[in-house]
Amino acid sequence: MMEEASGLKKALDGGGFVITAEICPPRGSDTAGFLAKARLLKDRIVAANVTDNQRAVMRLSSLACSVLLLREGVEPVFQMTCRDRNRLAVQSDLLGAWVLGIRNILALTGDHVSFGDHREAKAVYDLDSVQLVHTVDVLNHGKNLKDRALGNGTGFFLGAVVAPGAEPFEPEWIKFRKKVEAGARFFQTQAIFDMERFKRFFDDAETFGAKILGGILLLKSAKMAHYLNSNVPGVKVPRELVEELEKAPEGGAQLEKGIEIAARQVKELKGFCHGAHIMAIGQEESVPKIIAMA
Repeated sequence: MMEEASGLKKALDGGGFVITAEICPPRGSDTAGFLAKARLLKDRIVAANVTDNQRAVMRLSSLACSVLLLREGVEPVFQMTCRDRNRLAVQSDLLGAWVLGIRNILALTGDHVSFGDHREAKAVYDLDSVQLVHTVDVLNHGKNLKDRALGNGTGFFLGAVVAPGAEPFEPEWIKFRKKVEAGARFFQTQAIFDMERFKRFFDDAETFGAKILGGILLLKSAKMAHYLNSNVPGVKVPRELVEELEKAPEGGAQLEKGIEIAARQVKELKGFCHGAHIMAIGQEESVPKIIAMA
């Protein structure tokens, strides 16, 4: 394995509370807004995830945007989904990311194309998320999936996703353990709202040696909270948080309340977790405020 140079790994190994966030690539080739968000978050977070056709909506390449972040002095976490690439493309893009200077990978399944803007597209899923983690680990050991030596491999800090709020939870826990066994060294969770339940998960998960970043989703409105409860499996916004949002006037006041809730959650995580992963979904300009309030 090649020498690692991941600032995210160093920060997590250092024992401090680590904050990461997401920046979504643009739908076209105009990167001005993307770069503006990157500059806003620079020096406020340890690393920024670059989403990979999030919600199966076609956007600028996560690989290209990760390189743009490097140029801005922001450490990227290159998200790679199983949805769009077969094992040839997966390995090729991973090697490409490494030689371009990317040091962090987040392996995930990816939303199905039936939820996106190109529903006639053919989903690939040649590998599942556990196999994708294994693929990165194999490359880290200087080989490809056919066990052929590469000469020089990679040294990615390898991450994966877990959903502590999944129901039933047992299959999710089994998959978490398989990802650790396959080589995952850090996890960013899906949105968490039940902090007591998450604390129980964290205490069990920490025994496996992986670093855990609790997922904090910015609730921009009561309408968004209701939508999550009705449409997103594994995410349940508690009634008391929905009521907090509903008590605020619609619009800016509800967004401010959502920022306040997110900051409160980050504060709670600081008491026991390795870090927080903030997902603002198009509202990245609110992330510095969340961090400051926390």
